Amino acid sequence: MASDSQVIERLAEQVEHRYQELNEQLADPETMADRARYTEVARSHRQLEEAHKIVEEYRRAKSDAAGAEELLEGGDGSMEADDRREFQEMVVTSNEEMEQLAERLRLAMVERDPNDDKNVLVEIRAGTGGDEAALFAADLYRMLTKYAERRRFKTEVISQSPSPSGGFKEITFAIKGDGAYSVFKYEAGVHRVQRVPQTESQGRIHTSTATVAVLPEVEEVEVQIDPNELQVDVYRSSGPGGQSVNTTDSAVRITHKPTGLVVSMQDEKSQLQNRERAMRVLRARLYELALREQQAEQAADRKAQVGSGERSEKVRTYNYPQGRVTDHRIKLTTHNLEGVLEGDLDEFSEGLSADERRRKLEAQAAA
Repeated sequence: MASDSQVIERLAEQVEHRYQELNEQLADPETMADRARYTEVARSHRQLEEAHKIVEEYRRAKSDAAGAEELLEGGDGSMEADDRREFQEMVVTSNEEMEQLAERLRLAMVERDPNDDKNVLVEIRAGTGGDEAALFAADLYRMLTKYAERRRFKTEVISQSPSPSGGFKEITFAIKGDGAYSVFKYEAGVHRVQRVPQTESQGRIHTSTATVAVLPEVEEVEVQIDPNELQVDVYRSSGPGGQSVNTTDSAVRITHKPTGLVVSMQDEKSQLQNRERAMRVLRARLYELALREQQAEQAADRKAQVGSGERSEKVRTYNYPQGRVTDHRIKLTTHNLEGVLEGDLDEFSEGLSADERRRKLEAQAAA
């Protein structure tokens, strides 16, 4: 059986070889002339950059350790005691660094989620807490769109159902950009807020919730839907308070009869546009349903279902009195509530991504 150092050495060589191969492909005129091919190669190159940087650091640490050991072994006894101690410390430090880099390299090379590069549809729904939950749903929508802006993604509102007192009963929006799902999938679940509502006269803290669903957006070719399995109903759309916003049957409700999934859309004036948007959401929901069923079949136990994002789980709490945000999945707490609500979510995304890769690595080792 190969030693741990031999395994890491082989992995490092594979990364170097593949990275060089991708560099050559990017410089190849034939690749540059084929836009689709160039985009695919460039994406693979970006995905491998982190691992390649780790390999470079690993090589430097290994070289430092080897150089120091060579000087210690080749000394003729005339080396000063202080110099010897310095080289011995360099060997120890370099070896420790190599161990840390080896672990980082293993994590960086864990198999990626095949959906990570996709755009996403995000559905936010007010949960328990009445009007306060609807206001919190609006806060989450603002937080996630701000984060999307920070990451240079584009957003598009698909549908919304405003609450009479402000906020949203529910809102669905798209986030578009290379790798959007890899960033936003960690936001799925039940979010909880603890604060004093504006309508609370006695200053009591209330707890409200909102649920966030994050669905990879898929193309028609990825999800085949039989038109005969759809029930399409049209009706007149109406705005807040029952105010008529349309005198024609432009609103659309699509029911997928085999699964019972229902999608309604009325934000657009055109029935065709509402139907197209409803189909986008339906495809994403059917795709996610198929993924969850596949994960359940493959999983012998809960550990194998890494990143399945069960919605019954409370994922994050926003505590206003203490200015604190806690992610319960990785036990990470920050006292930067204001910054988080302005879209400063990188610390959570990075921590959750590292945790997912670590759990996948453990699952692979146990298999």
